[in-house]
Amino acid sequence: MSITLEHVVFDCKNAAELAGFWAGVLNTEVDAEGNEFFATVNKAADGPALMFLQVPEESVGKNRLHIDFSTAGWAAEVDRIVGLGAKRVGEFDEYGAHWVTLADPEGNVFDLAETK
Repeated sequence: MSITLEHVVFDCKNAAELAGFWAGVLNTEVDAEGNEFFATVNKAADGPALMFLQVPEESVGKNRLHIDFSTAGWAAEVDRIVGLGAKRVGEFDEYGAHWVTLADPEGNVFDLAETK
């Protein structure tokens, strides 16, 4: 018996809107049948998909789990993702790594590290 990581799930106000943001980050599309209540990104990919579920309650405080990305085109990608609607939270150069922490349109934080 084995366990497979199927989805990384975001609770949100509008599933289609937040899925659209993340599809833009990943240069892909929202999967078919996405709507304001439920949407996925990369469901057909080899690996976990992102799932977005509408919930009535507001998010309070910093999320305890976040996604890390990396890229060689760091500065351009940061600018592109901010252009999609992300907010810069902070920039760090620690532990031999350089990264920026960003927040998606609903405040979920994620990191984008510079690959050298």
